[in-house]
Amino acid sequence: MGIMNSLLRAVTWWNGQTYGTQFYTWRKGNKVGEDSQGNIFYQSKDGVRRWVIYNGEIEASRVDANWHGWLHHTFDELPSERPLPQQPWIKPHQENLTGTALAYAPDGSIRRPVPADRRDYEAWSPE
Repeated sequence: MGIMNSLLRAVTWWNGQTYGTQFYTWRKGNKVGEDSQGNIFYQSKDGVRRWVIYNGEIEASRVDANWHGWLHHTFDELPSERPLPQQPWIKPHQENLTGTALAYAPDGSIRRPVPADRRDYEAWSPE
């Protein structure tokens, strides 16, 4: 299993960071912070590049708004030092669940375990 994981890390990016990314991060990166999901954020020593090493599945929607803004140079202050103001009506960050079993399925959807009983609907039929 160890050899297979090493081979996968060498050639695929979706199984975590590759050896190339790990080497580049070690050589040129400074760790600047970590979010609530365990993703680690880095900045190049010259301050130009910013990147994230995901904890687990590599999915861009797992980065919350604070760190997303920092990654895209929307603001320069680190979210750990100066987080965005939070309104009481804002829900906690959640990754995009589309394509998973936890994705939203409205009433009447065929993806629902028990379809809704639709007595208020009558199918049209040509006569």
